[in-house]
Amino acid sequence: MDIYPSRVRDYMALLKPRVMSLVIFTGLCGMLVAPGQVHPFIALIAILCIAMGSGAAGAINMWYDRDIDAIMQRTSQRPIPKQLIAPAEALHFGVFLSAASVFLMLVVVNYVAAALLAAAILYYVVIYTMWLKRKTPQNIVIGGAAGAFPPMIGWAAITGSISVDSVILFLIIFMWTPPHFWALSLFRAGDYTKANIPMLPVVRGRRVTQNHIMIYTLLLIPITLVPSWLGHSGMLYLIMATVLGLRFIQLSYKVYRHDREVDAKKLFGFSIMYLFLLFLALVLDHVIDAPLMNWIGDIHA
Repeated sequence: MDIYPSRVRDYMALLKPRVMSLVIFTGLCGMLVAPGQVHPFIALIAILCIAMGSGAAGAINMWYDRDIDAIMQRTSQRPIPKQLIAPAEALHFGVFLSAASVFLMLVVVNYVAAALLAAAILYYVVIYTMWLKRKTPQNIVIGGAAGAFPPMIGWAAITGSISVDSVILFLIIFMWTPPHFWALSLFRAGDYTKANIPMLPVVRGRRVTQNHIMIYTLLLIPITLVPSWLGHSGMLYLIMATVLGLRFIQLSYKVYRHDREVDAKKLFGFSIMYLFLLFLALVLDHVIDAPLMNWIGDIHA
């Protein structure tokens, strides 16, 4: 009786739902802060396509990485290593979702959003998963671009274009990715060693990884303030970005100073909440600031 719900759960796990939730959220934020409007139905289709594209990339990633997923403790319970889904099934499912998501985005939304979605899927699958991940300790730095596309896709879904604003959103996630994943790699280094994945702490050592986390954090925080410097966001976002940034620096500094697993875990956990709160502040600032500016304009008129 439970076979079909179990099957659905297995396929949902194949889509990496936790990663997908963050992808959907940042894509939605890109749509909400973009200038202009589209019909709610088109906006809903755009979010659906972003979700499908993310899930497709996750499924193909699990197909390709099934050998190392079976070795690593963190990934050993995924559907393919547990033999709940055949590798060929996962590949066909991922390819179908990839094609369907890009085609639907092209037909219903616009070609710019569709092109960006296709680029994000190909980048994650080909550039990161098949090329960089097993070959260089800089896999996360270069491969991080794949996860930075969603707000650009959301922006393009509304405007049909790429702008400086959407590129800044891209850069925020791009620079956030290395310290986020390197914090994870510090307390999961044993997994990566067993699977022969050249993550930074495995290849260059923990001290170098700690240094890199600190450097990338210090590079990230000024970028998060650029929307305020350019006048594209208001005081709410500036305050939140500053407070969150100072906390990020504090936790990164603890990792830099002390080689303790507890500090790496705290930084990793906070980094997820950091990105969520930062983008939420950007949206709330936009929602609050736009009516306020209109009201001030009416007074002066």
